[in-house]
Amino acid sequence: MAPQVVTVNDVLDGHVVLEIECLDRIYLNAYVPILQTSAQVVPFLSGHLGFPFPSPVLFRQLGERFRRAVAAFAEANQIPWVRFGKDQAKLAVMGPHLARQAATGRSGVAAIGVAQEFQRVWTAAEGKTSTGTPRWSFYKADRRVTCYYFYLWDAGFGPAFIKVCAYFPYPAKIWVNGHEWVKRQAERAGVGFTALSNGFAACEEPAALQEICDRLQPGTIEVFAQRWLHRLPLPFTTRDHDAGYWWEISMRQVEVSRTIVFDAPRHARGFFEALVADNLDIGRPHNVEIIFGRRVRRDTWGTFRTAIDRRDNGGVLVNVFYKHSRIKQYLKDGRAMRIETVINSPRDLGCNARLPNLTELQAKARAANRRILEAERAGQGTVLASPAFERIAHPSVDAEGRRTPALRFGDPRVMALAGALCQTLLAATGFTNKHLRVLIAGLLGTAYTPGQMTYDLRRLRLGGLIRRLPHTNRYVLTADGIRIAVFYTKVYNRLLVPLTAANQPQAPPELRAALAAITRHVDDYAARARLPRAA
Repeated sequence: MAPQVVTVNDVLDGHVVLEIECLDRIYLNAYVPILQTSAQVVPFLSGHLGFPFPSPVLFRQLGERFRRAVAAFAEANQIPWVRFGKDQAKLAVMGPHLARQAATGRSGVAAIGVAQEFQRVWTAAEGKTSTGTPRWSFYKADRRVTCYYFYLWDAGFGPAFIKVCAYFPYPAKIWVNGHEWVKRQAERAGVGFTALSNGFAACEEPAALQEICDRLQPGTIEVFAQRWLHRLPLPFTTRDHDAGYWWEISMRQVEVSRTIVFDAPRHARGFFEALVADNLDIGRPHNVEIIFGRRVRRDTWGTFRTAIDRRDNGGVLVNVFYKHSRIKQYLKDGRAMRIETVINSPRDLGCNARLPNLTELQAKARAANRRILEAERAGQGTVLASPAFERIAHPSVDAEGRRTPALRFGDPRVMALAGALCQTLLAATGFTNKHLRVLIAGLLGTAYTPGQMTYDLRRLRLGGLIRRLPHTNRYVLTADGIRIAVFYTKVYNRLLVPLTAANQPQAPPELRAALAAITRHVDDYAARARLPRAA
């Protein structure tokens, strides 16, 4: 008996006990907008601070004042002082300090870390005016400077940190975790749950938990950031703040997750076995654009690939790369599947980087998580007994008397049509007559006229495989259309071609033996019927 083949759909249907979408790790930039050009630096030093001669010496003086303030703050509040070594895992070092602060139940600075890192800061080159007077030209450069890591435990957000560069213009970074915020809000609301590491394993009220996840918005994070920026010892004073010299926040890296918890660990493992076996090509450009909802052209810069990482702990990490960003899928604690869109540049998804755009970015990232799961379902959800397959394999006439020609498997034009449908912008922006015609002509290798394309679009539309977008000349595939296109293409590329092409890997010995037996029996019947072989 042949072994039972487990598909993605087998695992997802009936074995999921919890499914939650939530912001995960959020890494933010903090910068002072009116200190980003040299024309803004001079007014700050001379006009605002009142120094008659703007000089880079002032940067050092301001930096020393900041360092003294941080040291005094740590001493006055008995905050541990930690010097990070090169390539040291900072969170692991700070873990005990965070745990100690969390045990108090009060928001506070758990420890202050100090590191030497390269930062983009202002520096200057000396020159002279036409009269010989010294002058300074300010420009930005990467310099190795001191950075302070304020590791926090917040009653609302849990563990977090704010990193501040000790050199002008004092760029900063802020890190928070959406799952940690949701856990604390759920506890306050009385929603019972069992935690995963950085997630949720079970919940008594899944709808209430999802509603809390949806409440984490840019304003919530902005309030957290500004509250701590006003509490910590920082280089800008209240007077600076009132004059507009203060940090604004933009998104550096955002992780948006979808966690699917299964009823047993074996189902989680079964999902990944089915996933890795059937979706290795999902990182190709035409698939990436479907998932991320962004158009990929020939001149689009970036990386488009799938990487399978078999971890030392037996887990599997699937990465789909797109420009600076990626989607990763992996097992969480052996019983949940995590789909996580990691946006390293918001413009990859057509969003601006400032924090108020987080809502739009999260919606697009959640859609990307949904589309990758739909693509994986479609890749393994097609069967020969599908009603859609039976409907299109034979000509038919609808109630209005319109005849729908068949789309027979094996017909070169139909196979090229199916292959082209798998290479278009389908789920993202749709496709046009012209776009699809170029792809089909390339697959056929022969002339393919606009009239033939119009005829084939009619076949697809009457067969219920595509639908036209209102008020446009663009089309999108229906659910049946996705299944048929994937089924035709998979059967041809992964079954018929490997078995019949001489330059492809041979079939397994058992299959070759079975095919040889069939050939022998057919030859015997032909010989008894006195049907000679062709010359």
